[in-house]
Amino acid sequence: MSFLWGMLWGVAAVMVIAGGAIVGVWWERKVSARIQLRLGPQQIGPAGSLQMVADVPKLLFKEDIIPAAADEPFFRYAPLAVFAPIAMSVAVIPFATGWAPFDATAGALFFLAVPSISVLGILFSAWASHNTLSAIGGVRAAAQMVSYEVPRSLSVLSVLVLAGTLRPVAVMDAWEWWWIPATFVGFIVYLISSIAEMNRGPFDIPEAESELVAGYFADYAGIRWAVFMMGEYGGMIAASLFGAAMFLGGFRLLPGAWGVVAFIAVGAVLMTIIMWMKWTFPRLRQDQLMTFCWTILTPIAIVQLFAAGVIAAWL
Repeated sequence: MSFLWGMLWGVAAVMVIAGGAIVGVWWERKVSARIQLRLGPQQIGPAGSLQMVADVPKLLFKEDIIPAAADEPFFRYAPLAVFAPIAMSVAVIPFATGWAPFDATAGALFFLAVPSISVLGILFSAWASHNTLSAIGGVRAAAQMVSYEVPRSLSVLSVLVLAGTLRPVAVMDAWEWWWIPATFVGFIVYLISSIAEMNRGPFDIPEAESELVAGYFADYAGIRWAVFMMGEYGGMIAASLFGAAMFLGGFRLLPGAWGVVAFIAVGAVLMTIIMWMKWTFPRLRQDQLMTFCWTILTPIAIVQLFAAGVIAAWL
């Protein structure tokens, strides 16, 4: 029974991410267009809102190209290895009082650890292509994702210290409004680190179209390319909702059903900020990216964690 229940929530997570990706791509096109003084999609549906509905069948029926020199089994299934851990992370996010799809005792640790497994899928896809540019992108992605896990985890720990639990549902039960200013610095570190974990601009060095021609998924097309994109937007959805819950109060901002609406709205605002950062800031160099992680974000996250510990001990 528990296996069937897990399958049900797995399918639900995939549907949520797929729907979110469709809406997210349209919204990012609009956001980037406004930043660049353009209109974005406008031909299919109101304000071009059905553009992705038209694009999905195109991706589904495009030819599935596999390079002649590729290691076929790894090449075929690597996108799923990237997407599945990200989809799993959505299950521990608390959406209402006392409820999360997967109410795990160490749910916060689950959220931080499981999506990191996708780095293996990225390495598999880069290696299986037998393409030098893909291999460089894969190595860059692995180094970047492993590095930025450190400040991201430390920033979330500051909230967990205040709550005294690793269970996201219990964190929301214990949440207080003054946690927002108390952990605001940690929230900024979390947001920046999450963007780097997703390999999105200005941290999109593993893809770097101008030098690596899309990096680790340069040889993918059709539905397998779409799975990579679903993984990216799934990571945005998960990171935004988890950050809105842990740092900004989530559904505790308003009473009843309005709290759930406010939670989703705050998550949407965070996604918009992530999109805005991609289309505003220039791409960092590899040395700048690593220096920023280890000499700036990580020390700041440690200071935030220490401050949270002092507050928790004082209370």
